[in-house]
Amino acid sequence: MKASRLISAALIAVALSVPLALMARAEGESAIPASPSVDQVRTAQLVHGLLSDSRYAYRPRPLDAEMERDIVRRYLEALDSGKMFFTAADVARFEPLAPELGMAVRKGQLEPAFAIFALYKERVAERVEHSRELLKQDIFDFTGDDRWEYDRKDAPWPADKAELDAVWRQSVRNDWLRLQLAGREPEQIRETLDRRYRNLANNVAQLNGEDAFQSFLNAYTASIDPHTDYFNPRSTQLFNQSMSLSLEGIGAQLQRQDDVIVIRELIAGGPAALSGKFRVGDRIVGVGQGTDGAVEDVVGWRIDDVVEKIKGPKDTQVRLEVIPAEAGMDSEPVQIVLTRARVRLEEQAAKSEIIEIPGNGDAADTRVGVIKLPAFYQDFQGRRNRDGDYASATRDVARLLEQFKADGIDGVVLDLRNNGGGSLNEAVELTGLFIDTGPVVQVRESGGRVSVEADRNPGVAWEGPLAVLINRGSASASEIVAGAIQDYGRGLVIGETTFGKGTVQNLVDLDRWPGNEQQRFGSVKLTVAQFFLPGGSSTQNRGVVPDVMFPVTVDASEFGESTNDNALPWTRIAAVPHTRYGDFAPLLPRLNVLHEARIAEDAEFSWWVEDVEEFRAERAKKYVVLNEAERRAERERQEQKRRDRQAQRRELGLPLDPLAEDTDDGLFANERDIAVDTAREKAAEERPDPLLRESAAILADAMHLLNTDRHLQAKVLPESTRPNSWAH
Repeated sequence: MKASRLISAALIAVALSVPLALMARAEGESAIPASPSVDQVRTAQLVHGLLSDSRYAYRPRPLDAEMERDIVRRYLEALDSGKMFFTAADVARFEPLAPELGMAVRKGQLEPAFAIFALYKERVAERVEHSRELLKQDIFDFTGDDRWEYDRKDAPWPADKAELDAVWRQSVRNDWLRLQLAGREPEQIRETLDRRYRNLANNVAQLNGEDAFQSFLNAYTASIDPHTDYFNPRSTQLFNQSMSLSLEGIGAQLQRQDDVIVIRELIAGGPAALSGKFRVGDRIVGVGQGTDGAVEDVVGWRIDDVVEKIKGPKDTQVRLEVIPAEAGMDSEPVQIVLTRARVRLEEQAAKSEIIEIPGNGDAADTRVGVIKLPAFYQDFQGRRNRDGDYASATRDVARLLEQFKADGIDGVVLDLRNNGGGSLNEAVELTGLFIDTGPVVQVRESGGRVSVEADRNPGVAWEGPLAVLINRGSASASEIVAGAIQDYGRGLVIGETTFGKGTVQNLVDLDRWPGNEQQRFGSVKLTVAQFFLPGGSSTQNRGVVPDVMFPVTVDASEFGESTNDNALPWTRIAAVPHTRYGDFAPLLPRLNVLHEARIAEDAEFSWWVEDVEEFRAERAKKYVVLNEAERRAERERQEQKRRDRQAQRRELGLPLDPLAEDTDDGLFANERDIAVDTAREKAAEERPDPLLRESAAILADAMHLLNTDRHLQAKVLPESTRPNSWAH
């Protein structure tokens, strides 16, 4: 999936993920320099050599005049995607700089790129000042027919300051109306929004030259292809950390609220949780190293800088000055000493559950095991070091399958919804858990050479009935697994058409050529190949089309590979010989009839379809009205709908929705009480999932039909010699 182009999107250190707008530190360290550093010059040259002047990239693109214009466009989109800060006059000033931005990449002459970023910071400051002044004006009457056109992606750049003022006026009025509908008084609203806008100004003002550099280089890498990214040294470390599902630190997820770093979650088994001295909402105001290192006041620091101070090698100590959640900020901090440890990030690891599908008539219930896999993770370094306990999606899934067999599970659903991919090696090995031996994916390099990545381990971990559940958020490695299972006829694929990312990326360490002992230049995740399924089809652009379709949640024109203007087209190559365990085509008409009949009687599935249709209709409008009566009526309609559904759940004996009372409070995530917001996130994980249950029911239908109709089984699974053996 696409990484953020503006600075590093995910900063996980002590296990955290933070929005860009929360990263800030003191102004003295954040001014955009007029000229690049020596390392930045060298880095730009290395990235250019890798992507435009070498054979490493799958589709290298010369840095010509057309690409220079493309870089300008993408840089402006990265900085101001909503067209809320720059005017058409600003953009007109930038366009003649295209050749200079080309030189910024080729020779590291980054002055124009830095100047644009500096102007962006100025424009944000101006807009925030204007917005804070609007809060003092009498503009909050909501009886007319005004609207806020929030989707500005395709809007023209505002012609001038006056037009930009008009855009912000409506934006501020919408912010005010949301809080007003949530029941807040005018002074509360004014205070909340003033703080929100002030924080935006402070955070953007404190972005520094390294942020500008990474943002600009990613405008260049995005011009090569949608999945090529530049990571600075810190981002490289965090990318590897996210893939390995582990870190060395205290085991706490952090968040920045105003100028303070706050504990959002304690990771089970980590030093912070085991100490028993921390609570969600506690604020970290000072950090010291070892038993006697000076404690630094970290109030107002960027969250990634605070994390750098807190994390460190296992078995070393860190001292934290903490103000408890219930205490005022002027309270005396409590000093806590922790010994750092290696912490496993279990939240992103494979998890299992069991769904029981009632049998029809005298038929026994069907027990379906579900494996939810959020990513194809692997600790590359641990594997190279032959660490016996290195993180691996395949190893975790194999353990869950063994447990399923011990529990007498009848069938398995592999849930790959919103799994954006990860390790290609893990995708191949994980597919091998369900097939004997054979090709899993074909990889075509830039020169045209095609190699085959195959499962070479005889035997299967699970030979029984299998379904793979996918949606539009399933991408890359997820598409390899789902597509291979489909090509082999090994199981059913259920859900929505996938993202359509059919390319392979490698992480190239830029420090390896100079042989630096320390990380100075970062890395590039670049596209080196395109993958094809065993049957020869690419998933690129088209994705994997399921056997049993669920209603589409997000249209292909809005999300997916096909929305990228420089994505590779779909194509195909020759198939490679591979086993066909089955052919589900004769079974699908009967499965679809049963599926349609069941969901017609399934209240939860019907509610989900209704909500999807409403969401798509609202999304297509691309605006909200600024009429209080109309918005309040809609709010009350939604609240009544939730109450009615909750009552129906009670009547039908269905699990209650833990978020049924959840309404729009008008706040951003970093403005809410952290303990309450975290509890809400946990509750969301427990919400009923009609799509998962229906997927299990479809698999149960398939098992029943095949086990009771020998003629049908002979067509679908001609080689099977015993019931419920789909891989024999």
